[in-house]
Amino acid sequence: LELLVESGGGSVQAGGSLRLSCAVSGYASTTKCVGWFRQVPGGVREGVAAICAGSGRTVYAGAVKGRFTISQDIAKNTVSLQMTSLKVEESARYYCAAGPYVELDELGVIRYGMDYWGKGTLVTISS
Repeated sequence: LELLVESGGGSVQAGGSLRLSCAVSGYASTTKCVGWFRQVPGGVREGVAAICAGSGRTVYAGAVKGRFTISQDIAKNTVSLQMTSLKVEESARYYCAAGPYVELDELGVIRYGMDYWGKGTLVTISS
């Protein structure tokens, strides 16, 4: 049973936009925060943006702040990530995850502790 299912990945030129969506179900829907993360082959999985229940608090990595927007549709149990002004170096597999802990450190890096992960969706940005 897949608790988190991503969609919306694809190819776009630099400067373009993409919208990713994550369908959240089961135990994943009861967690505090849902976020988007990305990883390139051989690289570290980094936090991009997250939204936390209750307060609706949003967290953005410094590298994407002002260009990406995370939103939640509670009725549909989906969390979306609108990405604009995309850069070539942002090509990666993007993952949706749910869990209790997401915080932004003083360097603009997201620190996280997530319990559930989707399989990811590939985003390719060409020059």
